[in-house]
Amino acid sequence: MSLELTPVQTVACCSPLSREPLSESEAEGIVPLLKALGDPVRLRLMSLVASHEGGEACVCDLNDAFELSQPTISHHLKVLHEAGLLEREKRGVWVYYRARTDALAGLAALIGGQGQ
Repeated sequence: MSLELTPVQTVACCSPLSREPLSESEAEGIVPLLKALGDPVRLRLMSLVASHEGGEACVCDLNDAFELSQPTISHHLKVLHEAGLLEREKRGVWVYYRARTDALAGLAALIGGQGQ
């Protein structure tokens, strides 16, 4: 049995930065994503989860990559989840994380100039 712990926000999609200026509301919607990724630990966590075998990782899979405590790793994962970059699912005593590919694709389109 799986349990979704918190609702995940929908990530706003917008035109590439090079095509047209962002509106104030679009910028406000994107800032939390960029702030969440602006920390080196969270950026590495995002990369580790997204590239993990099967596309998902448990906190127990991520601890050894850092010289940080498990609660600190969990805090960083929570920030990524609340920003809408990770989905999470509780299975027994463990929480598994999966990258939200739609959020990543939206950021890539915004920064990389790939229109949608």
